[in-house]
Amino acid sequence: MLPLLAIGITSIALAVSTTISSATDQAPSIEELLKTGWQIAGYSQAFDNRSTFILFHNPDQSYLVQCRVGYDVTRTPSAYSLCYKLP
Repeated sequence: MLPLLAIGITSIALAVSTTISSATDQAPSIEELLKTGWQIAGYSQAFDNRSTFILFHNPDQSYLVQCRVGYDVTRTPSAYSLCYKLP
């Protein structure tokens, strides 16, 4: 069941990342992370029930990347993502 859930989350994350640009020019998108060898290390629903945190790791890097993805009808566009490096 876990692999199926991970595939579903990855699909949602890719859909969100392809429709939304990064919050800053330096922040990677989820699509860029997955294309460059980053893997999902974990995920958790945020306290607001509208977003999810996805943690990525890459065996060749000494840091992790965390992305917050979600859907908010009060925003335009409604889907959003924000990725950043964790020290």
